[in-house]
Amino acid sequence: MALYNVQGLGHNIPMAKKQPSARRGTVLLQELKGLAEQLGIRVREEKLLREVGYHVRGGSCRVNGQEMVFLDRDLPLPDRVDVLVDELLQRNLDTKHLSPVLRRALAGGATQ
Repeated sequence: MALYNVQGLGHNIPMAKKQPSARRGTVLLQELKGLAEQLGIRVREEKLLREVGYHVRGGSCRVNGQEMVFLDRDLPLPDRVDVLVDELLQRNLDTKHLSPVLRRALAGGATQ
């Protein structure tokens, strides 16, 4: 955790992690969905049902031979990005043809 010294007070206060803006996060999610589509993976954002003590974020499955990734649409945007990044990292990706933003996201910089 990064700390900074408040000028003249002598206190160390933790700095908040930089979060992506909503617009940047939305653009990133759309780019990740486009990459998934290029890989033959259909991405759907659905309201995923929950039970007491069971929390669903999303994940992949195969439906009638079609590879799919479901994202819980009620998750915050950074969490949906993280779920999709996690799913895409399980694939054999050639990152040299990806945009710099996608390369950073897939290298672990999606929500930083």
